[in-house]
This record gives sequence, structure tokens and C-alpha cells, in this order.
Amino acid sequence: MYEYDEECLQVFLKKQGQLFDEPVAETLEEAEAFLEDCMAAVVDSIEEVREYFDESGADVDGMSEEELEDASEVFALPDGRYLVVEA
Repeated sequence: MYEYDEECLQVFLKKQGQLFDEPVAETLEEAEAFLEDCMAAVVDSIEEVREYFDESGADVDGMSEEELEDASEVFALPDGRYLVVEA
């Protein structure tokens, strides 16, 4: 099971609109439960984001790092990590 620190949860709550039309969580607890349910991943670099998508079967071969960072499923965290949420 993944563990999501407060920074991950705060970023997800603030930016969940980039992936969903309506909020899926309003509190840190709801955000954590949602991220656990969809098995969101926290990775350390954009290269790991690419690896995550590759392993999940997504075709990201032609995508630049900027395009990966702009993907609606990718949430950049202030400390340089990334939260990847596949809904």
C-alpha cells in the first residue's frame, strides 16, 4: 500500500480539477482514501513517470518530459517528486 504524505494530499486537493470535472475529495482524509483506492503512485523523477506509464501499457515513447509533466494524470510536487493518478 502506498503512503501519501501531507504534501501529496494538499497538491492533489488543490489540483484535482486538472483530472476530474468535479471534486473527488474535500479533506485530506478523503484525498488519501481516494488515492489509495486508485493506487496512485508517488515517484521521484519525470523518468520514473515515464517508466510508470510504460509499465502500465501507455504509449509515451514520443512524449517529451514537458508533455509528460503536462499530462492530466501527473501532479508535480514542490519537492521535485510526482504523484501519478490514473482514474
